[in-house]
Amino acid sequence: MGDMTNSDFYSKNQRNESSHGGEFGCTMEELRSLMELRGTEAVVKIKETYGDTEAICRRLKTSPVEGLPGTAPDLEKRKQIFGQNFIPPKKPKTFLQLVWEALQDVTLIILEIAAIISLGLSFYHPPGESNEGCATAQGGAEDEGEAEAGWIEGAAILLSVICVVLVTAFNDWSKEKQFRGLQSRIEQEQKFTVVRAGQVVQIPVAEIVVGDIAQVKYGDLLPADGLFIQGNDLKIDESSLTGESDQVRKSVDKDPMLLSGTHVMEGSGRMVVTAVGVNSQTGIIFTLLGAGGEEEEKKDKKGKMQDGNVDASQSKAKQQDGAAAMEMQPLKSAEGGDADDKKKANMHKKEKSVLQGKLTKLAVQIGKAGLVMSAITVIILVLYFTVDTFVVNKKPWLPECTPVYVQYFVKFFIIGVTVLVVAVPEGLPLAVTISLAYSVKKMMKDNNLVRHLDACETMGNATAICSDKTGTLTTNRMTVVQAYIGDVHYKEIPDPSSINAKTLELLVNAIAINSAYTTKILPPEKEGALPRQVGNKTECGLLGFVLDLKQDYEPVRIQMPEEKLYKVYTFNSVRKSMSTVIKLPDESFRMYSKGASEIVLKKCCKILNGAGEPRVFRPRDRDEMVKKVIEPMACDGLRTICVAYRDFPSSPEPDWDNENDILNDLTCICVVGIEDPVRPEVPEAIRKCQRAGITVRMVTGDNINTARAIAIKCGIIHPGEDFLCLEGKEFNRRIRNEKGEIEQERIDKIWPKLRVLARSSPTDKHTLVKGIIDSTHTEQRQVVAVTGDGTNDGPALKKADVGFAMGIAGTDVAKEASDIILTDDNFSSIVKAVMWGRNVYDSISKFLQFQLTVNVVAVIVAFTGACITQDSPLKAVQMLWVNLIMDTFASLALATEPPTETLLLRKPYGRNKPLISRTMMKNILGHAVYQLTLIFTLLFVGEKMFQIDSGRNAPLHSPPSEHYTIIFNTFVMMQLFNEINARKIHGERNVFDGIFRNPIFCTIVLGTFAIQIVIVQFGGKPFSCSPLQLDQWMWCIFIGLGELVWGQVIATIPTSRLKFLKEAGRLTQKEEIPEEELNEDVEEIDHAERELRRGQILWFRGLNRIQTQIEVVNTFKSGASFQGALRRQSSVTSQSQDVANLSSPSRVSLSNALSSPTSLPPAAAGHSRREGVP
Repeated sequence: MGDMTNSDFYSKNQRNESSHGGEFGCTMEELRSLMELRGTEAVVKIKETYGDTEAICRRLKTSPVEGLPGTAPDLEKRKQIFGQNFIPPKKPKTFLQLVWEALQDVTLIILEIAAIISLGLSFYHPPGESNEGCATAQGGAEDEGEAEAGWIEGAAILLSVICVVLVTAFNDWSKEKQFRGLQSRIEQEQKFTVVRAGQVVQIPVAEIVVGDIAQVKYGDLLPADGLFIQGNDLKIDESSLTGESDQVRKSVDKDPMLLSGTHVMEGSGRMVVTAVGVNSQTGIIFTLLGAGGEEEEKKDKKGKMQDGNVDASQSKAKQQDGAAAMEMQPLKSAEGGDADDKKKANMHKKEKSVLQGKLTKLAVQIGKAGLVMSAITVIILVLYFTVDTFVVNKKPWLPECTPVYVQYFVKFFIIGVTVLVVAVPEGLPLAVTISLAYSVKKMMKDNNLVRHLDACETMGNATAICSDKTGTLTTNRMTVVQAYIGDVHYKEIPDPSSINAKTLELLVNAIAINSAYTTKILPPEKEGALPRQVGNKTECGLLGFVLDLKQDYEPVRIQMPEEKLYKVYTFNSVRKSMSTVIKLPDESFRMYSKGASEIVLKKCCKILNGAGEPRVFRPRDRDEMVKKVIEPMACDGLRTICVAYRDFPSSPEPDWDNENDILNDLTCICVVGIEDPVRPEVPEAIRKCQRAGITVRMVTGDNINTARAIAIKCGIIHPGEDFLCLEGKEFNRRIRNEKGEIEQERIDKIWPKLRVLARSSPTDKHTLVKGIIDSTHTEQRQVVAVTGDGTNDGPALKKADVGFAMGIAGTDVAKEASDIILTDDNFSSIVKAVMWGRNVYDSISKFLQFQLTVNVVAVIVAFTGACITQDSPLKAVQMLWVNLIMDTFASLALATEPPTETLLLRKPYGRNKPLISRTMMKNILGHAVYQLTLIFTLLFVGEKMFQIDSGRNAPLHSPPSEHYTIIFNTFVMMQLFNEINARKIHGERNVFDGIFRNPIFCTIVLGTFAIQIVIVQFGGKPFSCSPLQLDQWMWCIFIGLGELVWGQVIATIPTSRLKFLKEAGRLTQKEEIPEEELNEDVEEIDHAERELRRGQILWFRGLNRIQTQIEVVNTFKSGASFQGALRRQSSVTSQSQDVANLSSPSRVSLSNALSSPTSLPPAAAGHSRREGVP
């Protein structure tokens, strides 16, 4: 469906319409064109064509209150006529495409060419075949049968190339398949709330149909287009479609258009769905992109908008600002891309993580060395042959001998290429992929849903975790345990009879009405379990309090349904309170308010006494209450909430938009202390983190005393230590200079000791994370992980090295910005992620240690052998087999070691720790020495030891000798036993530790051994092997076993003595700057990657623009001094220092915004729909 052009699409549906002519009162086209209008145009169009939104609901045969009946035939019919709500994914690459991609490898191409030439020459029998004069000087004339077998070597090389290609392709294919599985799993988990047959149900996004009544609330990502029917204070961030960073306020009479892929930033409401899937605004853009699903995830709509939003469908709306639209994309790929993006860009080019940066650099260095070695090998062989034949033996170059000479040269060329093949570690990318894919799969079991592959490995380097409190460190089951009502402080839930009846009624109403109606307490699913809390947990705690007081909130809600609420001020991080206004029967108004106690109490001027009568509440009473009630509650780790109310006369009706006047002069009903117990497994998890060298910091919106109490319970702070607990205000005061700009030096003074940041706003969280990351205070750059669940945590999650979103409590926006989703919202899952991350790093190091030993040995043997005996002791096909063991099998065996708790006993490696440590270098060189000594001994005196014919200086097509077979076999045996040594990289003695926990490893080692027996005994000519006797086999295995003994000898030598050993594969400081890295090795980084970088920078710029604009609006709202805004603007610019090197086309010019309060920043000039500007 996605591939159809729009016209086919129309015609197909036109046919449907003719048959269902009278079914629905409007066609898909009408609705679709309606959704393309914006703001007032849309309102006018609705009035002219339909009358009002109610009429549209009637035409779509749905009820604004009851929703659709939800019967299967009805839903089916709607899907047929209006389409389904999913965008067909792009087809995955076929296996053949992957094979073709694997064939693009340069070394393989060289080998293929060499093999084909060798094949061609073996079939070409020149007339001078029997010419003794040609340079068969080294050995007697070969017999006929052997000459016939000349083609075997070429064929064998081709065959092994095919093997390597198939294995690579299969790996890529299974990886892609895994990711599709993962993607679809993320997709299925995305649910949305709709009303069907009067019941509020959650359904998967793909099930939504036109005519559904969907409930939208703060933090949702809208899954389809629709019209706003009713709601309160709904504000939408439409930047993903329009590039305008201002939040757009929706209302039935001004702007009812809700578009898919946009984010709800505030408020709640209901909408009737009018377009789904390919017909929604987002879907249209995909179809125009020809994508029909650039990535599999519908949630990633945003990332893909960027080309589409300069698009026709949008341009007539408000596209004055293409550049701004570009900036607004939180390009997922910028953060290390979604798997599918990466595959689009190019199968094996990904946005580089630290590990990949180090690996690429190492691979390039090794490759260059290999290239040099192989070139020298070929040159020496060719020179030696020509000098020997034409100068020493003074042979003339006879025309009939040309093919013979060419065959020699081809043989030399093949030897050169084999040296190169062995030298280049193609296994590296494979090992990384296998290791990461394996980890990701296993992390699913540990409740970590990894969205960006490299987040997994970055986590191993984490040095700091900034965690939320609620729900992550605590269970997120809120219960009221203390209350202050009618001048009495109750330490446990009071008996309802002891509370004045008037007060009790007020309290029940205030809690039942002034909370989201989606929040409920349901009976437990199992016998004896706790009641289920649905919706906002704090509100659940309050509703639970009502039930504990033997009252019921349902009747109150039935009597005052949601549609009748007069005005709602929804909770947001600025207000820190929520208020609801209702109209009383006598036409006057009453407003109920609840929120953080220190904020709401400041606005109270009366309080209900024991008799339920309001008495005066003066500032000094308030201070006493804070001391006597609120602080003791907070020190018990309780969250304090104040419930209050205020009555307004019916006339004159108050100006509801003037919040400062409305939310004032309240009467306090009660203050409650809500307990959110610490999760039992958290203190242990935090201890593990601290032992592993990771600092845990708590960032919370709660009161400082509560936060400190919880931090002590969790073990984040220990009494008597030297640490800081700050409130957001104090934190800001300390990090800003006189002008109000944030200064890095000031942050550096604070963050090393900071453990708790309380009453913090999302901006504080972002500032803290950014401050720690940008800090040069420590020699290693800090790697920061952050957890978040709210929409407002987006910026901090994006900024952090690894963002964890909560799977249960998290909003869509938070999940969108994160790298890993914690499916059980539990802090201890983060510790698991650290373990897996470190394990990935160690697996790669193990593999490298093994691979490089083989490389060094094989290259030196081939090189010296070729120089001394004119023929490599290890033949091309054998080298390819060794390459296969080393690369593919070893990467499987070593990259799938399961993590152990011991990984958490060491400090993080840090960003510029080299991949190959001194210890590993010692192991590599030590084993190389052992292997080379033995192989050269066998090469030069082996025939005497075993009393066999020497294999040196054999003629061109001579049969394989036992001598060289023994060398090959010994070489492979030593690799096999060294693979066991490679399991430990920190110089541990016991290399067998936990070997049976990894069945893959055992299988591969045994399997390789079996295949080796087959190759040697039955490989014959293609593998240049001749069968060996049992005693010869015993010797080979014995020499191999020597590796294990030698490993112990190496472990005894202290690394500290070996000062001359160099480490390899480190990232230097300068390469951490992406720009530098681009120039660093240009051949490694293609166009797509550069785009990703740009995305990252644009995202930061977009963020800064939003911040600036929010600042401007707030300044106008509060009528604060303009200098304040200017000061803040300069702080924003200082924050964006890291992107200053790119000129910004649409930086908001504050100067003119300030000179005329009504002029809007250019970005918003398209549609001046900003409210709150005087």
